[in-house]
Amino acid sequence: MNSVKHVAIIMDGNGRWGIKHKKSRNLGHKEGLKTVEKIIKASIKNKIKYLTLYAFSTENWKRPKKEINFLFNLLENFLLSKISEFNKQNIKLKIIGKKIFSKKINTLLNKSEKKTSRNKKLQINLALNYGSKSEIVHSFNIINKNKKRINEKNIAKHLFTQNIPDPDLLIRTGNTQRLSNFLLWQLAYSEIFFEKKLWPDFNENDYNGILKKYKKIKRNFGNI
Repeated sequence: MNSVKHVAIIMDGNGRWGIKHKKSRNLGHKEGLKTVEKIIKASIKNKIKYLTLYAFSTENWKRPKKEINFLFNLLENFLLSKISEFNKQNIKLKIIGKKIFSKKINTLLNKSEKKTSRNKKLQINLALNYGSKSEIVHSFNIINKNKKRINEKNIAKHLFTQNIPDPDLLIRTGNTQRLSNFLLWQLAYSEIFFEKKLWPDFNENDYNGILKKYKKIKRNFGNI
């Protein structure tokens, strides 16, 4: 039976859920945050060590300014209200992606990472302003600048996910079957589960069911 150490999730469907139920994409994002909290708790129960959440991609800057502002206000309020709880639960927060936000958001992100840096039960990798293609280019540029040899070890060493094991599995909600520029290098041997439910409708039972399926999969890694 396979053990699960690292789960990555593309949390897709908030906007569509909001339009369908509340006639507002923003309310869908707010509801989706409740699902995040449920999945964090379920991850701790399942003794997951790493949970990587695709929160805001480099492509998401194309969205309406009002929606972007709402998302970062939501993030700000979430961190301000949850960091103390993260410490109590022994949860570490790490941001993966380029921190080119407002001074206020950057300061909050850095403080949140610092305050939780010694926690070890669960590490949440929050992908913000993240794009896998630019991440790989960033790694190559560092290797080239340092005149090092290009190989898998050196490429991985300079990714945003350095020192983090590759995901065992990826879950994407929202009935869409694509990776959307997420962890393209790291997902090379991950099992992928596409879930029809929109993110706000995804629950602990759905999550536990996927983990159960994963544990029963025969993983060959190129062998027979």
